[in-house]
Amino acid sequence: MKISARWIQQLFPFDVSVEQAAQVLTATGLEVEGVEHVEDVPGGLAGVVVGHVTSVAPHPNADRLRCCKVDVGTDVLDIVCGASNVAEGQKVPVATVGCSLHPAEGEPFKIKKGKIRGEVSLGMICAEDELGLGANHDGILVLDDAAEVGQPLAEFIGLEGDDVIEIGLTPNRNDAMGHWGVARDLRSGLMHGTIDGVGPMEVGPLTLPETTSLDEALAHGCSVALDVQAPEDCPHYLAVELHNVTVAPSPDWAQKQLRAIGVQPINNVVDATNLVLHEFGNPLHAFDLAKIEGGQVVVRKATANELFVTLDDQARELDAKDLVIADHKAPMCLAGVYGGMHSGVSEGTASVLLEAAWFHPVTVRKTAKRHTLSTDASFRFERGVDPASVRLAAERCVRLLQEWAGAEVQGAVEFKGTPRVENATVELKLSWLFGFLGTTIDEARLTSILMSLDIEVSTRTEDLWTLHVPAYRSDVTRPADVAEEVLRIHGFDHVPLPERMTGTLEIPAKPNREDVLFGWRELLVSLGFTEIMSNSLTKASYAELVVDRDLDPAASVHMLNPLSNDLGTMRQSLVFQGLEAIARNTNHKQPDLRLFEFGRTYTKGSQEDGSDRYIEKEHLSMWVTGRSFPESWNRPKGKEGQSDLFTLKHAVETLLERVGLTVVADVEPSADGLLAEGVLLRHRNGNEVGRWGMVQPSVASACGVDEPVFWADFDVAQLWKAVKKRKVKAKDLPKFPSVRRDLALVVDRNMTYETLQQAALGAEKKLLKSVTLFDVYQGKGLEEHEKSYAMAFTLQHPDATLNDKQIESAMSRILDSLQSAGARLR
Repeated sequence: MKISARWIQQLFPFDVSVEQAAQVLTATGLEVEGVEHVEDVPGGLAGVVVGHVTSVAPHPNADRLRCCKVDVGTDVLDIVCGASNVAEGQKVPVATVGCSLHPAEGEPFKIKKGKIRGEVSLGMICAEDELGLGANHDGILVLDDAAEVGQPLAEFIGLEGDDVIEIGLTPNRNDAMGHWGVARDLRSGLMHGTIDGVGPMEVGPLTLPETTSLDEALAHGCSVALDVQAPEDCPHYLAVELHNVTVAPSPDWAQKQLRAIGVQPINNVVDATNLVLHEFGNPLHAFDLAKIEGGQVVVRKATANELFVTLDDQARELDAKDLVIADHKAPMCLAGVYGGMHSGVSEGTASVLLEAAWFHPVTVRKTAKRHTLSTDASFRFERGVDPASVRLAAERCVRLLQEWAGAEVQGAVEFKGTPRVENATVELKLSWLFGFLGTTIDEARLTSILMSLDIEVSTRTEDLWTLHVPAYRSDVTRPADVAEEVLRIHGFDHVPLPERMTGTLEIPAKPNREDVLFGWRELLVSLGFTEIMSNSLTKASYAELVVDRDLDPAASVHMLNPLSNDLGTMRQSLVFQGLEAIARNTNHKQPDLRLFEFGRTYTKGSQEDGSDRYIEKEHLSMWVTGRSFPESWNRPKGKEGQSDLFTLKHAVETLLERVGLTVVADVEPSADGLLAEGVLLRHRNGNEVGRWGMVQPSVASACGVDEPVFWADFDVAQLWKAVKKRKVKAKDLPKFPSVRRDLALVVDRNMTYETLQQAALGAEKKLLKSVTLFDVYQGKGLEEHEKSYAMAFTLQHPDATLNDKQIESAMSRILDSLQSAGARLR
């Protein structure tokens, strides 16, 4: 949120630098993200000074030009001027050589030394539009005789610019949504010396801007009838009828004020509402009275599917939960969010109905999110505006419209229902407060801090104070909240550190889960993977792409208040965010990727009593696509250089080896789910650990990926169980040689290597140390339904050298087991 230092000065004059004021605001809880100087006109008229024309002579080579000598204080310059109104003795604005001008129309240009029709010109005598100060180009701008020669023009005409403070406003600080609230905090911080070196100091009170009382107007009534049909969402609504309004540009000072904080001036009526919004934090809206059908304003819920054209000329289909301001015929405004295309103020407007109201924050927030609208008004109503300042904001705006547009107050009408937010009463024990803060505060200082924050001390005893907290501080309802308010103004740095500090040393259990997961991360990074972090919110349509055990549209967890349709549902699988990351990187010419993510998935089930049961699981997913290695002359090219299932398999096996988990691999039962080709990994106890394979092309395409993508997904809980049960045993290095024996086996094409490997390991548990597959053959010499596996078996005895009898006996047992599994010697 942008705050104008010049605006704050009008409400509360302070005598410190903007940088110091920013430090105080940050210390009081309004974190300043930056301070920027903003010029009142582009360029700030840098290099433009007041000059005195000492002589004017005709140009020898041009009838319409004049050769002038201009005293600019430091020198007398020769300047060629084409204006007919230039005359000796005038005080004029002079753009000196090297400065840049930003005209009202056209591109900026730089003043250079040059010759015009043979005569040297060392500057430029400027017109109003050439300086960006107006649209007049009838002649040069003639200044008052009181102007001092050589004085910067910006200084003479009062264009000093403004310092804009950027505040990162937290959602709980609805009291600081306007300059008034920020000025209140700054005043309190300076008065009480929140930070060392800046205060404490004597400060004056906040100066309330001029307003026009509406007592008489409310007594007179209004020609427009008010019907509030949704008092729970709008407990306070005030409408002021204004006639004889002249729509025109707002005053220069107001336009400068608005531009400084990034608000573009439109006209005096709209600018008045915007100025009050940023002054007090209370949004207002102005309707063209002539466009209100039937002489009636109705605050009601929208009709389902009711059409409404907003100010951006978009036809929107309303929800039955939306709150609208309507006439007897149709909606005119989305309450607290956005105005309508056909009811707003235009150049021909002569009568205005000014709206000031308090709308329920939840209603406004849901409407804004539902229609993907974010406005200055919704920003404030969502957080909760001050219910006590609705009338104040209207009275301030009326005063501005009287001054700027000649408006005449014709009448007013007001609805006041049951307030949704009221002042809070908090009982505060001083002994508890001082113990909680860790320091004692003088009661006079404590009272002053509370009063400066509009917190009234209604009654007090020796230890117990009763406080009345204003309704606009909806976050201050407990003694702890009051303690926070006191401490942020007293100053955190003013709380002394105790001489002795004690704490509890926590000894983490072994293995430490975070350390283990970090080790897995390091492993994957060493394999060339990059970690990503994606949003847990995704599209609801993803759950309907394919039929898969991880996807169930009925189990989707939908957001009640989604940011957008693309972020309306909690994810059921990590695969989609990874594919989106691949698509994004591929579009930026980074197609060769190895990614991994630790993330959670969310589904919804039912309890025995019928209530919802939410399931949250942590996953580790890996994605591989593109080339296996960076392109190089000594690397495989074309398809041979692309990543495939075995690229991912290596990463999967390396991770499982680190975890210490032996798994049983099966073919993924369905080829129509998320994986077109896949392997299902199970623990020996039957629990599913994860799966890996090639992503279904239709799924990848739905996320904008056209190339093959290989994906692995693990249940982190299952991996962690394996880590906790893993027992590391140390043993001596083998002292005796190993023996290798090879077998060529013929098997059915559908038989997996995993089946033969497990059969061999089960047949010889003592001597068999490893089984490897080093060749696969299909073709001549074999039946069409057959293939040949060439497998190597490594045997080793820990305590002796193997003899031929032991080797043959072991290989015989292994071969028998392999033949029982369906293999035969080739």
